Amino acid sequence: MNNRRPGFLPVVLLAACTTVDPEPLICDPVPEVVCPTCPEVKECPAVAAMEPPGPVPIQTAGELELPVIGAVEWASVEPGDISMEARIDTGAESTSIHAENIQLLERDGKRYVRFTILDPATDEAVEMEKRFRRRVLIKQQAGEMERRYVVRMWITLGETRARVDVTLTDRSGFDYPLLIGRNFLTDHMIVDVSQHHVLGR
Repeated sequence: MNNRRPGFLPVVLLAACTTVDPEPLICDPVPEVVCPTCPEVKECPAVAAMEPPGPVPIQTAGELELPVIGAVEWASVEPGDISMEARIDTGAESTSIHAENIQLLERDGKRYVRFTILDPATDEAVEMEKRFRRRVLIKQQAGEMERRYVVRMWITLGETRARVDVTLTDRSGFDYPLLIGRNFLTDHMIVDVSQHHVLGR
């Protein structure tokens, strides 16, 4: 009797390959984007009529709230309240006025200066006599030196009235008979050279 040893039967396992269709990806619907549009402009909007500029109001500036004045203003000279246009010059140390017939006098041991100034409103020569203060040398634009008498006068510019030293000179070649210098302006006013007649007349 044959003894047979049990054999091993090869077992072949076949793996079955199957293809499965992927499920379709379903997205939420995207809302349609509508860009806003501006309404068409048929006509340009009407522009309001501009009012003509009025007089520039008097302003103040700085910590001292000093009034701002222009390069040319009306000033009043006493006595007689003679009104004349004045050139405002921050580069000039002293105030000067056009004067004629200037004479140095002595009376009772005191010296006086007699002179005349022209009233622009009436073309009348007004004679004045003031105490002599001193004599100064002023350098002219041409480089020449001029000797001038100095008197003290009351001058009003806007609401500012001050008694200052004034040199007497021939200003017939200048546009303005009166020049206001720093001895009047300092601590009283600020000058805006781009403006004229800010204070009125």
